[in-house]
Amino acid sequence: MEALKKDYRTAPITEQDRTMLDYVVKLTKDATKCSLEDHSRLRAAGFDDRGILQITLIASWFNYINRVADALGVGRD
Repeated sequence: MEALKKDYRTAPITEQDRTMLDYVVKLTKDATKCSLEDHSRLRAAGFDDRGILQITLIASWFNYINRVADALGVGRD
């Protein structure tokens, strides 16, 4: 678990999980850079359209909530 926290790219996880996390990182950094090629990679890793939608929605929701909390100072002293 510690390896996953430190760097998912070198952690002992499945290739499917690594592909998903690559997509989530890209979506988090700049969602406008996500493309059909990314979706094709996810499909090749075993995700269907519903899975891709769920990954996108969950990652986007977490990004949204974290930005709201940051803007409001939630969790800061």
